[in-house]
Amino acid sequence: MRAVVQRADGARVVVDGAVVGGFEGEGLVVYLGITHGDGPAEIAWMARKIWDVRVLRSERSASDVGAPVLVVSQFTLYGDARKSRRPTWQAAAPGPVSEPVYDAVCAELDRLGARVERGVFGADMRVESVNDGPVTLILER
Repeated sequence: MRAVVQRADGARVVVDGAVVGGFEGEGLVVYLGITHGDGPAEIAWMARKIWDVRVLRSERSASDVGAPVLVVSQFTLYGDARKSRRPTWQAAAPGPVSEPVYDAVCAELDRLGARVERGVFGADMRVESVNDGPVTLILER
């Protein structure tokens, strides 16, 4: 499992012209990629890491201040373009495998106390955010 985590000052996801999730002010935008074999251990680890990582201003975490977390599914995080100009997606888990894992990460963040905002799994999304800092981390388990 991979996540790109960005500290943001506002973000939103638009699908077919409608806002489906987002927040104003300080929060995290998380692009989440799922690979084959990701299961309960990876789900628990990633949700806890996202919730507790100290990337907000004054070295605070989302859990410290109750900052919202926008989670967007992103299979392209497992794209591999090392051998050609056209990436392969073999390392990304297919939708029927990855969607329940994505849902479980969101549910675990919710269980931990996060205000979870979401994209629409598998949809063509427009993600708008203001990267604050900029601060961007890659988390992998």
